[in-house]
Amino acid sequence: MHKLWTGAFVLAVFLVTGFFVAGWSQSVESGAYQPHEAEFYFVRLAYSPNGRHRFGQYWRQDWPEAEHHFMQGVRRLTRIDASQEGRYFSAMDDELFDYPWLYAVEVGGWNLDETEAERLRQYLLRGGFLVVDDFHGSFEWEGFVISMRRVFPDRPIVEIPITDEALHVLYDLEQDVQIPSPYVLFRGITYESDGYTPHWRGIYDDHGRLMVAINHNMDLGDAWEHADSPSYPEHYTALAYRYGINYIIYAMTH
Repeated sequence: MHKLWTGAFVLAVFLVTGFFVAGWSQSVESGAYQPHEAEFYFVRLAYSPNGRHRFGQYWRQDWPEAEHHFMQGVRRLTRIDASQEGRYFSAMDDELFDYPWLYAVEVGGWNLDETEAERLRQYLLRGGFLVVDDFHGSFEWEGFVISMRRVFPDRPIVEIPITDEALHVLYDLEQDVQIPSPYVLFRGITYESDGYTPHWRGIYDDHGRLMVAINHNMDLGDAWEHADSPSYPEHYTALAYRYGINYIIYAMTH
């Protein structure tokens, strides 16, 4: 364990001091291969809605402002060569396997069929890291779990312990602050629906690596999106940046 942690720490130091990885990637917009232009890309998971989200592309919530502002923060606070532009793929896109970090939003309304679930399972077991965000309360939790159980029917969803490396790989994070949407803050509260208590849950592989970081009853995406809004409290955006950066470095070192 000490050797594994030492190796992860060394790689994390490289990441925050400008280490560059050459390679190739695909632009979703152009659909053609191009030389790799950045070390890290913010990648969203595109999915079909379930009956809880009947219309619209909820997976695009807060896009593109959230990734634009967050990637600015990543470049400012670390030496990671992060692309300004985000990308998105479905679970069926082969290009997904070229990226170690995947973000899925409004997952209370996602719907993964058995084939998509199998592909996402392979992505995660091969070293991919999934961050889910911006879903609230018991109703949306049930919607999330239905598809996640197709991905991992035999792996438990557990509370991430405060000692987990993901919470300390760069910043030391405390799990006691609910990161809210500005729309509920306007009403003087920090929760949505019956999601009164924030939860940081996860799914681990057989070696103890965190594969899925589940941010329930909170909204990192809104905190990133409204980073330049004078009406949104700075301390929520700062905390959301720290969580996101820790997730990125964890994904790139584990």
